[in-house]
Amino acid sequence: MSKRESKFQTELRNEIQEMYPEAIITKLDSQDIQGIPDLIILKDDKWATLECKKEKDSPHRPNQDYYVNKMDGMSFSSFIYPENKEAVLNELQQTFKSTREPLVP
Repeated sequence: MSKRESKFQTELRNEIQEMYPEAIITKLDSQDIQGIPDLIILKDDKWATLECKKEKDSPHRPNQDYYVNKMDGMSFSSFIYPENKEAVLNELQQTFKSTREPLVP
């Protein structure tokens, strides 16, 4: 991972943690599963994964498209880079909106 991509990933992780302080955000290990997205975000009964890229045209590594598409069909997953960050974070917010009924009427 390039220095620029690493910096973007760290800043993104911090921004998401600010948005969702109760969430668990951790890195996934591509050494374990080649192509698995970089980050997983666990919030309440929902989850999402993000594959960080330093820019829109950054190359995709083997299996990344497969896992992003597969996980997006299961919950939410996306490639994220500075040019689409706001749009992806808006989609993430939609995914994390509560669908449960409030406990107190």
